Amino acid sequence: MSNMQLDTLRRIVQEINASASLHESLDIMVNQVSEAMDVDVCSIYLLDERNQRYILMATKGLNAEAVGTVSLQVGEGLVGLVGQREEIVNLDNAAQHERYAYFPETGEELYNSFMGVPVMYRRKVMGVLVVQNREPQDFSEAAESFLVTLCAQLSGVIAHAHAVGNIEVFRKPNSLSNYKTYQGVAGSGGIALGRAVVLYPPADLAAVPDRDAEDISEELELLDHAIHSVREEIQSLDHKMQDSLMSEERALFSVFLRMLDENALPAEIKEIIREGHWAQGAVRRVLDKHIAVFAQMEDDYLRERVSDLKDLGRRILASLQEADSGHRELSSDSILIGEEISTAALVELPVDKIAAIVTTEGAANSHMVIVARALGIPTVVGVTELPITTLDDVEMIVDAYQGRVFIHPPRRLRQRYKEIQKEEEQIAKDLKQYETKDAITPDGVEVKLLVNTGLMIDVVRGVQRGAKGVGLYRSEIPFMLRDRFPGEEEQRAIYRQQLSHFANKPVTMRTLDIGADKDLPYFSIEEENSALGWRGLRFTLDHPEIFSSQIRAMLKASIGLNNLHILLPMVTSVSEVEEVLYLLERDWVAVQEEEQVKINKPKIGIMVEVPSVLLQIDEFAPLVDFFSVGSNDLIQYLLAVDRNNPRVSSVYSHFHPSVLRSLQKLVKDCHRNDRPVSICGEMAGDPLSAILLMAMGFNTLSMSSSNILRVRKAICLTPMSDAEALLEHVVHLNNPLLIKSWLEHYFKNHGLADMVKSNRMVTA
Repeated sequence: MSNMQLDTLRRIVQEINASASLHESLDIMVNQVSEAMDVDVCSIYLLDERNQRYILMATKGLNAEAVGTVSLQVGEGLVGLVGQREEIVNLDNAAQHERYAYFPETGEELYNSFMGVPVMYRRKVMGVLVVQNREPQDFSEAAESFLVTLCAQLSGVIAHAHAVGNIEVFRKPNSLSNYKTYQGVAGSGGIALGRAVVLYPPADLAAVPDRDAEDISEELELLDHAIHSVREEIQSLDHKMQDSLMSEERALFSVFLRMLDENALPAEIKEIIREGHWAQGAVRRVLDKHIAVFAQMEDDYLRERVSDLKDLGRRILASLQEADSGHRELSSDSILIGEEISTAALVELPVDKIAAIVTTEGAANSHMVIVARALGIPTVVGVTELPITTLDDVEMIVDAYQGRVFIHPPRRLRQRYKEIQKEEEQIAKDLKQYETKDAITPDGVEVKLLVNTGLMIDVVRGVQRGAKGVGLYRSEIPFMLRDRFPGEEEQRAIYRQQLSHFANKPVTMRTLDIGADKDLPYFSIEEENSALGWRGLRFTLDHPEIFSSQIRAMLKASIGLNNLHILLPMVTSVSEVEEVLYLLERDWVAVQEEEQVKINKPKIGIMVEVPSVLLQIDEFAPLVDFFSVGSNDLIQYLLAVDRNNPRVSSVYSHFHPSVLRSLQKLVKDCHRNDRPVSICGEMAGDPLSAILLMAMGFNTLSMSSSNILRVRKAICLTPMSDAEALLEHVVHLNNPLLIKSWLEHYFKNHGLADMVKSNRMVTA
């Protein structure tokens, strides 16, 4: 693609991003493409999924009256052909093609050349962009490349419009209601009705939400104080740099001070505050307007001033946030909204007041989602089109089974979801009877159910729900909640608490597993591909002082309880385990000498996450006491899919035949070596997959406390003979969706319909 085409592409995308509505975006698109490519016609057809038709939404060259009235069935005409093939159709004489469809109201008979390009978003056809010319000719490869690139850039805009309200996008702009629907990825299941509370990072202009001012005079006073503080800060910087910078280089400080003059930026910001907006939102609006103007300028020097403007905006915002008492108080129906909410940010909040979580980034098995699942908070992630800054205090419904978010939901929809909530409450009541039961199949096979912990609430709920021990204690969580590495004594107290609550029951503590989506706020690891990088055991072996401190704390915490098992994450090779065993032996001897007490040597296990381990069980078995599958990571490595990337979330499935077959082989290899094998990933907490794991011969299943009762009920109602027959059948199927469907069919016909999430799905 030439530089001229790239510049044109950038200009078109910039104009569309600055447009006020979908309809304006589409009009800009057809006009700009028509001009840039010098074609007689450019049109856009959007797919109305509800009615299965392509509707002409914008055109330059065809009859304007046809917009909104001309439509084709999904299999009709050349537009339908583009959608069916999901690829470009480039014809020099369109009228001769068998799929050509003629609509007199468009005046289309005048045009011979035709090129249609599908607008794709996450493998779905959202619409078709068409260019036409009077003269018969093939459009060039460069023209194809230009349109493909443009459609890829614009697919998000069209997908957003499609998600906004399904059929509403096909009505005239003035008939659009406030009600909108957004699609994301289901994280932690559940339903929530409530109001949005936007969580935004400090001093991030782009993330500041729109919010009404409670007291305009107070907001004006806050702004005055902030402007005064920033002026003093800049004057201080100017003075400090007198001896270090030339006067020309310090000119920026003078520019900043002029911009902070009462008649400059502050006057504009105050005008917006007086209209009823809070100070932080007013700063964002004014700075955004100026930044957009500078970004469009031809002069390189002036265009570079955008970063200076942003810096000034951040300084004002930081001062305002320092004076702010914090985020709005949470109530019992608060739905947290943010670009990305970290585990630490989540657990610092009053979790009992969080009704649901919605983020524009992240994926279904990120660490935050795993913690949200443990807390029983419905969570939807990867809602990429969500306009965060406009949602503060907006009424919402979160359907975390379907991964859908409804903004300003109508009364009918609210009523239906309230009914679903009542059904959920009834299911929860019915499950309470399983708190005191053992997980024993009707034909007498017992399965041990353990709990995954990290927070104390996991422990409390795990004990309450009859967990037989802890299958995975995520030791990184206490590390994530501090502003430094916790000391040995701090760790000992935390670990002792965990071990004491499950006295006489096994507690498996995983050594520090940071990296990838588990960052420490004080030890960030920046990597191109963090999932394959410096994480888990790779990190701790490079920092033996951190590893030894943790092992010593665990050993001291276990004195007199003797229920400690230690689990090693992200093991790749035998040599790593040999190195760990040396360090463990050294620390075990040292701690006994220090404490003058005999400590039972804990059992040592490794996590089966890296596929290489699957092929070396015979070599690992003599070194370790047990194996534990971390299914979340094992699946992402087996399927080569980043589990934190919402774009490929549909590829990630624990029902994939390669996953089931690998696990089946693993169990056989472990049992042949007389080593127990458990599974502690999210796969264990899904009742559908849990009965397959039981049939494979897993000794124990470990899961979030929120899933224990559901899995126990599934086991109590599923004979092992049925589970083995199901496993024998599904491992020969080649499609994850087919495998899941087969299991759901069994559940619905054997008293387990309430375990199948699809039963509670609602269409808006």
